[in-house]
Amino acid sequence: IVDGPAVAAVLAAGAAAAQLGTAFLRCPEAGSSPMHRAAVAGAAPTALTRSFTGKRARGVANDFLRQHDAAAPIGYPQVLHLTRPLLAAARRDGDASVANLWAGQAHPLARDLPAAEVVTEVSAGARAALAAVLERSTRWG
Repeated sequence: IVDGPAVAAVLAAGAAAAQLGTAFLRCPEAGSSPMHRAAVAGAAPTALTRSFTGKRARGVANDFLRQHDAAAPIGYPQVLHLTRPLLAAARRDGDASVANLWAGQAHPLARDLPAAEVVTEVSAGARAALAAVLERSTRWG
């Protein structure tokens, strides 16, 4: 979830709350690397994979994910222990073809804004979307 309308959608569907993650990856306060920020800013698709850790997670699809996902066992944290040196080297070298680049499906919507602005904008967008739904529902009876 990266924007207000998505928050409104999950709340309207019955969720008690919405969680933002990817929305904060490009914030100045985030600990994400320049390589990770660039991947989140890009348009590459995401995929669910166990290839990096042995536990299913969503990341920006790259060469490592595509080459190893089909054979990746369910084996967290053992797979993570095996891949950790490779992932550390990829981060050190800025190799986005190997690094785990965690991100949600709406990652291209994330922006370079301070976290407080993200929260303010997402909250305002959710309120506006929920108000529009409420107005339509009362108008239609």
